Amino acid sequence: MALFALQKELIFPPVHLAEPDGLLAMGGDLSTERLLLAYRSGIFPWYEGNVPLWWCPDPRFVLFPEKLKVSKTMQQLIKKEAFRFSIDTGFGSVIRACKTSSRKDQQGTWITNEVEQAYCLLHEKGYAHSAEAWMGDELVGGLYGIRMGKAFFGESMFSHQSNASKFAFIRYVQLLQQEGIELIDCQVYTAHLESLGAEMIAREIFMKKLKQLLPAK
Repeated sequence: MALFALQKELIFPPVHLAEPDGLLAMGGDLSTERLLLAYRSGIFPWYEGNVPLWWCPDPRFVLFPEKLKVSKTMQQLIKKEAFRFSIDTGFGSVIRACKTSSRKDQQGTWITNEVEQAYCLLHEKGYAHSAEAWMGDELVGGLYGIRMGKAFFGESMFSHQSNASKFAFIRYVQLLQQEGIELIDCQVYTAHLESLGAEMIAREIFMKKLKQLLPAK
């Protein structure tokens, strides 16, 4: 199957045309408009070199907030307020920390300078959000992603102290659930997120849920 090459037009191919590993298209840009269209379409970007690649894997790894698993260890840390939790107070610092520590492909960071700039712009426009864990004035863990309608699309997380990213993730999921978020997209499998309750669902089911949870454009 030939890989779809994006041009200037803001359009993506149907997700069922993705390759078996979920790769759907390449090229295009990281404009706010294209990124928002991608998320609404169940698609997310990863980079390889200087070329954006666009993915929609089947199955899809997601977390339903009501299924969040909190271990006894984490329950104790949350009760003791082992870290200070905050929202959107250090978005730039969070994405830079993810950039230097996160390895989605296990070979190199996928967060290029272009990705960092694009998501900081999305943050300025109210779409991208971060959750942080602090020890004193030191940022020790966190995550960022895109919030649209009743869904949150997680992008990356980091931890500089044991359990700091879990702490931020759990507190944020609990907050998102209180605010009406019904689906958290975790994109691809990790044992870390599976331990917190994430699960695989068929792409077809994921796409149907997006239509229900995202506002009509």
